Amino acid sequence: MKACFSVVLHDVAPATWPLYADFAAKAASWGVPLTLLLVPDYHGQGTFDREPRFCAAIERELARGGEAVLHGYFHADGLPCHGPIDFVRRRIFTHEGEFAAIPEDEAQARLERGLALFARLGWPVEGFVAPGWLLGEGAWRALARTPLRYTSSPRRVYARTDRQWRPIEAPSLVWSARSGWRRLVSQLVNERWLRRGADRPWLRLGLHPVDMRHERSRRFWERAMLALLAERTPCTKGEALRSLASLQQGGDGGVLVAQQAQAAGDAVRAL
Repeated sequence: MKACFSVVLHDVAPATWPLYADFAAKAASWGVPLTLLLVPDYHGQGTFDREPRFCAAIERELARGGEAVLHGYFHADGLPCHGPIDFVRRRIFTHEGEFAAIPEDEAQARLERGLALFARLGWPVEGFVAPGWLLGEGAWRALARTPLRYTSSPRRVYARTDRQWRPIEAPSLVWSARSGWRRLVSQLVNERWLRRGADRPWLRLGLHPVDMRHERSRRFWERAMLALLAERTPCTKGEALRSLASLQQGGDGGVLVAQQAQAAGDAVRAL
């Protein structure tokens, strides 16, 4: 079976969609479906169902074969840190690890509110990706009580099988584009990852809104899409999970707690 790749747009919301619009149009012209990580109430600015133009744009992407994924609820982390490691994860690498430290009941409430929003709009949803790929233990337990089929870390996608989460190797390329030196290093690292990942059955391109502000990062993603189109099938994350079910890696998946530790380690190493 031909290898595949997924183009994943992070932090999709009314405030960020204008940055993505031109890139999304180019992807559509090349026949690349997009996996859209949607934030229901981005930084408390109001739920996106109040923005008809935004919803219409997302529905066009879904009609083209795209996929809607729940991506946190507020995409903001205002809770205090506990210890130096927690500070590094939640304040140095990201300020938006919303599901890193919230208690289980609050995680459950936000997941339910997010799913209810998708249901009101008639948007099917199979996956959840935590902001910053940071899922605390309480959030993992809350996620296990939802009907969602998968979540992910920078290196793996975790597919639900009964009460377990089976890890599937699917490395994600990602940029840090906030400064010139970060963009230079990101380009070198990601070009190396493209070469190293040639033998992987599934690769992900993980884009963020800030990438679209800078020509270096924006051009890289366009070139990467074209290069991967020459040798791989473009698909959403949900489609890839269905087509690669027989290629699952990582043994029997283990119990939920084991996957929590592995996913958390993935997120820290990627950053």
